[in-house]
Amino acid sequence: QVRLVESGGGLVQPGGSLRLSCAASGSIFSINDMGWYRQPPGKQREMVATITNGGTTNYASSVRGRFTISRDNAKNTVYLQMNNLKFEDTAVYYCNAEDLGWDYWGQGTQVTVSS
Repeated sequence: QVRLVESGGGLVQPGGSLRLSCAASGSIFSINDMGWYRQPPGKQREMVATITNGGTTNYASSVRGRFTISRDNAKNTVYLQMNNLKFEDTAVYYCNAEDLGWDYWGQGTQVTVSS
């Protein structure tokens, strides 16, 4: 069983920055993809950014150029650097990891962009 613990969420002003972290622990065999997803209030969950164990990244068009996903495989940790935050970025952000073909999810962390 893989456990994901997120940190770094909070309240930030428009144009500001936040850095989210997600550390995986437990019975890890071989993590492939990791990623960040978000669910705005009243909307469906959507992909924000993903990264393979080889470092290949994929971004939603709405965040490309503003957000950067990275990972430290030695620490089983994935990061999301969020710059130039907008009101539309307000959401609950979830960490995801794939291990042995099974998906695991973090508890979610609130990101609120407000003036």
